[in-house]
Amino acid sequence: MKLIKKIMATGLALVMAMSAVAAAAPAKTAQASTDVVPYISFGENLKDAEKKTVMELLDVTKDELEDYKVIEISNEEEHKYLDKYIDSSVIGSRALSSVKIEENADNDGINVTTKNINFCTEAMYVNALSTAGISDAEVTVAGPFPLSGTAALVGAIKAYSAMNDESVDDEKMDAAIDELVTTGDMIERLGSDKAAKLMAIIKDAVVKGELDSDEEILKAIDDGAKKLDVELTDAEKQKILTVMKKIGDLDLDISDLEKSAQKVYDAITSSGIDLEDAKNWFEKIFGGIGDFFGNIFSSIGDFFKGLF
Repeated sequence: MKLIKKIMATGLALVMAMSAVAAAAPAKTAQASTDVVPYISFGENLKDAEKKTVMELLDVTKDELEDYKVIEISNEEEHKYLDKYIDSSVIGSRALSSVKIEENADNDGINVTTKNINFCTEAMYVNALSTAGISDAEVTVAGPFPLSGTAALVGAIKAYSAMNDESVDDEKMDAAIDELVTTGDMIERLGSDKAAKLMAIIKDAVVKGELDSDEEILKAIDDGAKKLDVELTDAEKQKILTVMKKIGDLDLDISDLEKSAQKVYDAITSSGIDLEDAKNWFEKIFGGIGDFFGNIFSSIGDFFKGLF
C-alpha cells in the first residue's frame, strides 16, 4: 500500500507540473486576473530615512503604497519565532527587515528577489516559504542596509497569511525557520547554492515519498548528498532529519512544491543531474518502479525537447 501511495504521489506531482506548463505556455500574455490585495510588511523600528530607502528598494512610491495592505513586524515577534534557533543578540532589538508580497498571476510558484540581504539567498527563501505553505507569490525582501534577512521570513509568512485571510500556522512557521537556519548553518562548508539545493532535494523526497521513519529519511539525506557530491557530518544529518520530520508532518501540497515542469527541470539540471540520472535516483529512493518512472521521465524529456 505504501509503495502504491508513493507511486501515485510522485506521478501525480510530475503530471500536474507538466500540465501546468503546457496549459500556460500558449497563453503567456493572458495572465490570470486577481482580486488578492498585495501586502507589505515593514520592520516596526525603521526610522523615516530607513523606511524611505526600503520603499525605494521595494519599488513602491508613497502614492502606490495606498494600493497595498501594510502591516508591521515587531522585534518581539522576531524573537518569538527566532530565539529558539538564533542567538537573541544576533536578532537584535530593532525590527528592520521588510517584505513585499504579491500574488503570482502566472501561477508558477514562488519568485524571490532580495535587496540588501547578505546571508539568506533567494533559493533559501523559496525553500522555507514553500515549507510554510506559500505558493504562487512574488516576494521582495529588503533591508535599509545589509542585513542577514532571517527575520524577514517571519514578515513574509505573516503577510502571506494576512493576504489570504488566514492565521499564521505556528507549526509551519517553526518548520520554515528551522529549515532556513539549518540551511544557513551548512553554507560555510557547502556553499549557499549546494546547501539550498540539498534541502530542496531531500524535502522533495520526504514529501512525495511519504517517508516517515528515521531510517527512510536518513537514506534520502544520504542519497541527496551523494547526488550533489557533498559529505555531511553526523550532526548535520541529525539537524536535517529533525527538520524533515517536521516537514513530513505538515499538510503540504505536492503540486505547490513543484509548481511547474520547467522549474523541476531547471532544479534537476542546474544541480548537474540529467533526466536519466534523476530517474535512477528516484528509483533508488522509491523502490522497484523503474518502468513507471522510465515512462514519466521519457515523457518529460520529449516534452521539453518540443518546447526548447
